[in-house]
Amino acid sequence: MYATNVRNLKKNPSLALRQAEESPVLVLKGDEPNALIVHLDRSLIEAEQSVRPALAASLFKEGTLSLGGAARLSGMPMQSFLQFLAELGIDVVHPDETTDLEEKDISAWLVSS
Repeated sequence: MYATNVRNLKKNPSLALRQAEESPVLVLKGDEPNALIVHLDRSLIEAEQSVRPALAASLFKEGTLSLGGAARLSGMPMQSFLQFLAELGIDVVHPDETTDLEEKDISAWLVSS
């Protein structure tokens, strides 16, 4: 699957259409998935199989699905799905207010081991 942003799509829409002949093109608006371009010559089964990773990534990013659930929905092995998320710039780990405390606990544990 290819990804592009709105600016690049405006500059060169024919590139996105050519890429869609091989695989769906995910269009990002800012950092958010916004649209999907699917070539009409593909069968519905091929289209569904290629849409699933984009949908899974979007649902994971929104927090609707867990990482495991999103990987299952995508139909990809976990390692491939993680790589797909990285290519889209979607973080797998989201730091929160406890991250610093956990880091200190782990650092202390590592020193004592």
